[in-house]
This record gives sequence, C-alpha cells and structure tokens, in this order.
Amino acid sequence: MTTHVHSLDELSTLVGTHLGYSDYRSVTQEQVNLFADATGDHQWIHVDPARAESGPFGRTIAHGYLTLSLIPVLLGGVMKVDGVAMGVNYGTNKVRFTSPVPVGSEVRAGAVLASVEPVTGGVQVALDVTVEVKGAEKPSCVAQVLFRYYV
Repeated sequence: MTTHVHSLDELSTLVGTHLGYSDYRSVTQEQVNLFADATGDHQWIHVDPARAESGPFGRTIAHGYLTLSLIPVLLGGVMKVDGVAMGVNYGTNKVRFTSPVPVGSEVRAGAVLASVEPVTGGVQVALDVTVEVKGAEKPSCVAQVLFRYYV
C-alpha cells in the first residue's frame, strides 16, 4: 500500500513513520548483465551462471550498486507526494550491502521517513530504506537515501 502525501507540509507530520513496503520485483540475469555492461563490472559472480554454481552463493548475484539503483523505482510503490513540480534523487548518507541478492529472487523496499528539512524552493527528505529478498533472513541493503522535492 502506497503512503499518499498530499503536500510538502504533510511530510513533516510523518517523520519517524514507517511508510510501508513496495511490491516485490524480480531480479533477472538480463538486468545483471546489462548493469555489468553499463558499469564495466563483469566479475564472474555476477555474469557467469555456470561458474557461479560452484561459487560461494551457488548462483549469480546482483551487484550491490544494482540493488541500490532499484531503490527509487521501489520507493515509487511506497510513497507518492502531491503538490510538487519535481522530485530529485539527491544521493545517500549511508549504504550497506548486508547480504547478497541472488539472481532470480524477488526484492522489495520498506522505508521510514527519517527527516524533512527545508531547502530553497522545497524540502529535502531522508528515508531509511531496507531492501529485502523474499524469504531471506536479513536484508540485502540498508541505506539512508535523500530526495529533494521542489514546488
């Protein structure tokens, strides 16, 4: 279920609130291969399924930064903010890749609104995000991400 925020003023009332979870999204070998092509990171644990079968994870795994790059699209299913002209991905304060994302698994994101601060023309929002692999014991990525919303 998406948390629907009707205005920037309403955002401040949600600080400390868990906003919910996104739907699950599959991570495919094709995505991993395209990410490897885009970044030049063709390490075998990501792109060689045959070799990865005998590796530490038993199959290929997504790049950590691929997992991180899914956060904006996953958050689209967690929170929607009305009354803004533009939203900008502003970066991260902290990121940890705490367990692998096996290719073929499904991931989702949950988020807590950590802070809302005024900036010229809008607000900066910090979200504490956890990316989970369906059925895994611990999250694959924990990050505090920043977005700016401008009116």
